[in-house]
Amino acid sequence: MAHPAPTVAELLAAVGRSPAAVAVHDRAAWVGLFSDGARVNDPVGSRPHVGRAAIEKFYDTFIAPNTITFRVTRDVVCGLSVVRDLELETRMSTGVVLTVPMHLRYDLVAEARGVSLDRLYAHWELPVMIGQLARAGWRGAAASAKLGPQLLSNQGVLGATGFMRGVRTVGRPGRNAAIGFLVAVRRQDSAAVSARLARGATLELSAGTPLELSAGTPLAVDEFTKTLRELRWNKMIVAGRTVTASVNAAGWEGVALIEFTPRSHEISRVRMYVEPVDPFTK
Repeated sequence: MAHPAPTVAELLAAVGRSPAAVAVHDRAAWVGLFSDGARVNDPVGSRPHVGRAAIEKFYDTFIAPNTITFRVTRDVVCGLSVVRDLELETRMSTGVVLTVPMHLRYDLVAEARGVSLDRLYAHWELPVMIGQLARAGWRGAAASAKLGPQLLSNQGVLGATGFMRGVRTVGRPGRNAAIGFLVAVRRQDSAAVSARLARGATLELSAGTPLELSAGTPLAVDEFTKTLRELRWNKMIVAGRTVTASVNAAGWEGVALIEFTPRSHEISRVRMYVEPVDPFTK
């Protein structure tokens, strides 16, 4: 039996329950937000945590020992996805405080018990966090010394090495390729946009209401560039083989997800999660 499509308010409420549970260290409530076969990709590029048992271990390793504060700039709702632009502040048990710029994508699903989180993609830069720990003096060294055994105890050798896969990203070449793509879009240079795309690449615009575009609308290059005229961006994050950026363009704002092919710096997919901005509320 199909379940009714959740409203925007219900989707945002489901997403909002995650930081609420984290704030009070409610393990059961946080794990209970996820569907039975949910996947947590945190950070993107690391080995995903799949299923309830793995997500419980994720909580025990990365959430339980720390005090975490979500500083949200924006939420964009497109279809059954919520993309969150935020900064995460993590106070570790040794007192060191890490500030991590982040983009979160939640893919949700309607179930008999309500709206659940089915996929979580946390775009943040693991090398940057490691650098912050290294610069934090003895508190950072102590935090690193505690995190290693926690990883091995809760995740095992495969889980620990899977987490460290997060340091492998498209790096500076990928960041530069993403910037070049966005510059070409801003200049309305369809030829330059096409030159950066891999064969079969898709360009998608997932626009929140009241824009008359369904979630994940594929667009031709010319239409894509025209739709995103006056494109601007600021915060950019490299995680795995994806570069994300906070964007705004001609009355819209949101987050761009730029994905690369497995072995090159050609772009395989671009998804723009945007919503209209009321100038009178800014």
